Amino acid sequence: MSTERRARRNGSMAGGGGGRVRGVEVKRAAPQGQSSPAASAGYFTAELAVLFLCLIALLVFLPLVLPPLPPPPMLLLLAPVGLMAVLIALAFVPSDSRSIASSCH
Repeated sequence: MSTERRARRNGSMAGGGGGRVRGVEVKRAAPQGQSSPAASAGYFTAELAVLFLCLIALLVFLPLVLPPLPPPPMLLLLAPVGLMAVLIALAFVPSDSRSIASSCH
């Protein structure tokens, strides 16, 4: 058996084959609903950069334009402190995965 046939047979069994059949490049169509890798290669587009620049401008200039606000009530200031205390307590509480799995049934 020739190496080309063996490679083609092994490639078809593995579901791939590198996209080459007898030296000819085979382009495979992307499944519906998915864009090609070249179209989604960049994470940051021009529109996203403009959005970030607008957000930066708002964060810089709005505090200069808006009037100062009165301080919030003391009880409202304790809410983030309480949330942080709960999160820290949950971080240090050991969890037993067997009891969690058995309580779901």
